[in-house]
Amino acid sequence: MSLQLRVDPHLLEGALTIVRTLHDQGHEAYFAGGAVRDLVLGKSLSEIDVATSASPEEIEQLFPKTIPVGKEFGVVVVVQDSKNYEVTTFRQESGYEDGRHPTKVSFTDARQDVERRDFTVNALFFNPLNEEIIDYVKGREDIKRKLIRTVGSPEGRFQEDKLRILRALRLACQLDFEIEGKTYRQVQHYASEITQVSWERIRDEVLKILTGPDPARGLKLLFDSGILAVILPEVAAMHNVQQPPQFHPEGDVFVHTCLLFKLSQKPSTTLSLAILLHDVGKPPTFIVKERIRFDGHAELGAKMAEEICRRLRLPNQQIEEVVDLVKDHLRFIHVQEMRESTLKRFLRKENFDDHLELHRLDSLASHGSLSSYDFCREKLDEMSEEVMRPKPLINGHDLMNLGLSPGPLFSEILAAVEDLQLEGNLSGKEEALDWVKEHYL
Repeated sequence: MSLQLRVDPHLLEGALTIVRTLHDQGHEAYFAGGAVRDLVLGKSLSEIDVATSASPEEIEQLFPKTIPVGKEFGVVVVVQDSKNYEVTTFRQESGYEDGRHPTKVSFTDARQDVERRDFTVNALFFNPLNEEIIDYVKGREDIKRKLIRTVGSPEGRFQEDKLRILRALRLACQLDFEIEGKTYRQVQHYASEITQVSWERIRDEVLKILTGPDPARGLKLLFDSGILAVILPEVAAMHNVQQPPQFHPEGDVFVHTCLLFKLSQKPSTTLSLAILLHDVGKPPTFIVKERIRFDGHAELGAKMAEEICRRLRLPNQQIEEVVDLVKDHLRFIHVQEMRESTLKRFLRKENFDDHLELHRLDSLASHGSLSSYDFCREKLDEMSEEVMRPKPLINGHDLMNLGLSPGPLFSEILAAVEDLQLEGNLSGKEEALDWVKEHYL
């Protein structure tokens, strides 16, 4: 094969077997969609979808193991060597009554199948048997021009499926392409209708943007297109909210947040959300006294972050982590003055790496000082796990043996004993019990 396919040989072999089998039975069959786009771009292929003239029933008859994931829509998964391949019958779609899904599907030919696809760069076919790229909509030309353009009229494509307006932005950021003018104007026109799509789908596209290769550009596109004001108005409200120049010479809160994303390197989903929301409490707490202030913005921001994360239907564990990152992002201001016990508790937080990275980005995107970051790194290097998480000197059973009754007081006593232990003021069980007797009996 003269075209350089950057793909796992086992993944490729399974896809070739499917195409050969379909061709041998007289059907058209091609690699389709994003895999062909990435092939043209010279990118690695992580999955390969196949489009064919064979009906779902014919596909099921030709392959021993299939899964009818969307048979009524012409979609059958073919299992080859334990790998799943989505094989779709050429189809036309109509009746998008919910702004997302077609109510009517009819099977057709390759040319008409292309016309129902979203963007020209995703509307290419590739015949691996003769290495021919089939392009009915000038998709290869748009790839060469680095342009995201809808197949046919953008009005029609976006009326059919409102999620496509977000996908246009995501693809532009993912591929480092521009959005064609008419297509972008219709993205802006239909932005107010994005919530016809489920929040789960919106979340997935937004997170792909924020964890992609250019999240700063993605956030700006979300704002400029009008989509951000619809799905995350609290984040859009950060735009033009001024900050004290002595601490934030970079500009307003939105500019600051974009700069964090620009400085980040492949942030996790949790860290990306924390970057996005760490200053979301600033607009409602903006006040001018001796200078611009945002008193209590971290605490309020944590509450707002929880509401936003629940709107995006995030898992509970992830919500807790994001909220914690937003709530504690200012604690680094005081790390060098913290009591030893307080510092150790902070440094041993389960997701402290994310806290530390958020602080590093926050500092670089504002005043530029990394003194608190460096201090924490030095302390982490100095202290062993045993020093930060020593074995408890006493437990609840020990307190009951002293005649104390279980209740909220137990937590208070055990925390106080641990503080003294972390600060080096208590080192043994008997010493700890004596301290309890002196202070609580």
